[in-house]
Amino acid sequence: MRRLTTLFPSEFLEEHAEELGVVERDRKLQIPAFVWTFVFGFAAGESRTLAGFRRSYNSTADETISPSGFYQRLTPTLAKYLRDLVEHGLDEVAVPDTTAADIDRFRDVMIADGTVLRLHEFLSDQFEARHEEQAGAKLHLLHNATEQTIERIDTADEKAHDSTLFKTGSWLENRLVLFDLAYFKYRRFARIDENGGYFVSRLKQNANPVITAELREWRGRAIPLEGKQLRAVLDDLDRKYLDVEVEVEFKRGPYNGTRSLDTKRFRVVGVRNEDADDYHLYVTNLARKEFFPADLAQIYRCRWEVELLFRELKTQYNLDEFDTSDEHVVKILLYAALLSLLVSRDLLDLVTEQADEELVFPTERWAATFRSHAQLFLHKLGEYLGYSPPPLLERLIEDAQKIHKQRPVLQETLVTATQPRCES
Repeated sequence: MRRLTTLFPSEFLEEHAEELGVVERDRKLQIPAFVWTFVFGFAAGESRTLAGFRRSYNSTADETISPSGFYQRLTPTLAKYLRDLVEHGLDEVAVPDTTAADIDRFRDVMIADGTVLRLHEFLSDQFEARHEEQAGAKLHLLHNATEQTIERIDTADEKAHDSTLFKTGSWLENRLVLFDLAYFKYRRFARIDENGGYFVSRLKQNANPVITAELREWRGRAIPLEGKQLRAVLDDLDRKYLDVEVEVEFKRGPYNGTRSLDTKRFRVVGVRNEDADDYHLYVTNLARKEFFPADLAQIYRCRWEVELLFRELKTQYNLDEFDTSDEHVVKILLYAALLSLLVSRDLLDLVTEQADEELVFPTERWAATFRSHAQLFLHKLGEYLGYSPPPLLERLIEDAQKIHKQRPVLQETLVTATQPRCES
């Protein structure tokens, strides 16, 4: 429990809640219990409803809170507060990776990726989807594979292009960025190069640059490639690797109301996929003398770490199942999911430290284990923090009673409907 309270100290949780106005003058709401309820309540899954979160809170804190008192605290301010906690946790918790390539020469290796979350259709105005009568949000992560942290989290509607969530600048100097096809844009690659950074991206299917030079000499009667368009020669090649320089054309950003055309030379590498009888094609500005084609393919596999994070969030935490039509509640649950993931990984680090060195803990197996023990964690944490929840019988009466006295329960309705009418 000390590990968890070091990650999110109660004093820090309370002070930041007061700064943002999450807590009003009445001190009935106990912020540490409130936060940990969302973290472990989301992880548990079975109680991942607003009523379930309230019941978890009432079984942890010193005083129970009514449904109306609980729901009125689910505000945009609370969403911002939880996002701040995620940002805080990202600085403290390592996200393990399995990077195998030699990438020590870079200051950092960054991985940009995003995933779509399906939302209630009533949120289609706030979270515009690609298809009508749907709502969807996009979660964008910038993962630092070197420092084993997530450096940036952004949310937008589904229609927002991934590329708009990635900003170039001087921060890219001596950093290597790995992109999937959603971020493919020659102008972005040029800006990274001009800021002293490096990139590796898959080459789009419709990209057909002109080959300006071959970067590897082939013996015998090799097909000459210089001056030809890339797609025109691929089908005729059977070599294991393709390694060429290409020239691409793109539009610069707007300046004085116009966008000028420009060209840039990059490197295109192909690694033959024997099963599909074609090439995995990559575009990069990394030099051949330092990274051979096989090295680039190995480096690009680092992207799988972010894919695993998204898969864990969706399969273990059901991240894309938000059955609510309130925009700020969606954000609250999204940040609760990310907090659950961070706490899970922090505890995994602790377990790994305490276990025998030869033991291995696969992340998805650990996630399932963490979820199955989430309510126990919450109970033990409440005891550690010194909370004394009301007696069980009192909590059962509080939670199980009919809330709206003017609204008949089903049995009352049936009895009334089946009673014989009195003769006038």
